[in-house]
Amino acid sequence: MTLFVDVTPLEQGAETETGRRNGRSRWSEVGLQVGLPLLSLVLFLFLWQVAAVSGVWSEVFVPRLGTVWHAFLEMSTTHDGSIGYAGYYWWEHLYMTLRRVFVGVVVGVGVGVALGLVMGSIPVLRRVLEPWLTFLRALPPLAYFFLLVIWLGIDEAPKITLLALAALPPAAVATTAAVGAAPVALIEAARALGASRRDVLRDVVFPASIPETFTGIRLSVGIAYSSVVAAELFNGIPGIGGVVKDASNYNNTPVVLVGIALIGFSGLVIDGVLRVIEHRAVPWRGKA
Repeated sequence: MTLFVDVTPLEQGAETETGRRNGRSRWSEVGLQVGLPLLSLVLFLFLWQVAAVSGVWSEVFVPRLGTVWHAFLEMSTTHDGSIGYAGYYWWEHLYMTLRRVFVGVVVGVGVGVALGLVMGSIPVLRRVLEPWLTFLRALPPLAYFFLLVIWLGIDEAPKITLLALAALPPAAVATTAAVGAAPVALIEAARALGASRRDVLRDVVFPASIPETFTGIRLSVGIAYSSVVAAELFNGIPGIGGVVKDASNYNNTPVVLVGIALIGFSGLVIDGVLRVIEHRAVPWRGKA
């Protein structure tokens, strides 16, 4: 027996039209994701330039975009016998800042996730440790940075310790909440099938906590990155935070703005990388 399926030209046209619509919808989505942020950036820069040339504020407070661009070029080149800013190019400053953030975040997130897993699994430890995490999370970085300088000196140790302490509480709190919110039905089903407590934690609770743990990691990275300027208050050059601090001492607003822009854009890139990693590691998140 031979089975023939005829596809009429009308059906072929319908499939082609559907493919075109899907293609247009994908391009429209990409256009919205890329176009709208670029449009908002262009609008912001336009309004900034209008405010700068209006003369309402002094250029010390609102410098023109050309002045900021000139400061960026000076930080990128050798001029008048000087290399970049304070003897380093801007990418060297950024590299040192990213290295400090990376080490601090790895330490803080590692300890925080481990604490969260333990606190979520052992209620007694959660009641003991949670107030300390809340206390640490409520403290601004500058509140204990000077104490770290007294204890550890002005080299790399207090900077990395500050970033680690800033990154620890969000990771610990998010992981603790995620472990505590593991599906009860799955836990009971695993126990009914003879799984031990260790098996339940390894095969049910920990995998279920991964999505919220990633959210905590992203928050930890953001909070640590926002603490860079505080971490680099002392002996922070090379480092973007040190550049911002040093330039602010001389009212060098264009360099301050360049430093802020570098911190912000690199933070966006880091968050985008974390989003990609999260999507690859937890592909089921957001799906029913």
